[in-house]
Amino acid sequence: MLRTSLLSLVFTALFASASSAADGEKTDPDALFQTEYAGDLSEFVWKKRPVIVFADSEFDPAFSEQMEMLRTRPEALMSRDVVVLTDTDPSNLSAMRKKLRPNGFALVIMSKEGRVQLRKPAPWDVREITRSIDKMPIRQLEIREEKERARQ
Repeated sequence: MLRTSLLSLVFTALFASASSAADGEKTDPDALFQTEYAGDLSEFVWKKRPVIVFADSEFDPAFSEQMEMLRTRPEALMSRDVVVLTDTDPSNLSAMRKKLRPNGFALVIMSKEGRVQLRKPAPWDVREITRSIDKMPIRQLEIREEKERARQ
């Protein structure tokens, strides 16, 4: 029963991803970055993989380096349903900041299921981020389905 429910959720999420791609959402780099995000992370569950960049200031060198690296290959992130969220104001205790409790600079990669998959205290390049995402179970399923569609 639980397995059937999980598979149903997975296929629903994949269908939603495919339909958003058809709408052109994956090709819009402006939709990739949401600066100073203050919303609830639950809005991304089963839709996007949040990559969250925290810092104590937008002038933090690690924050600047991370954002520069993310902007170099937006297509690699968009093809994996990533949304990049930033928060550089520790005095504003957003729901995201309360939930993830960063200390200074932090890179947090979350799954479509809404779970923290990885935390890094230093900037990571897009290649490392996408490799980490590609190891996630739902992403593995997406890759298999993409290969099947390509064969048809």
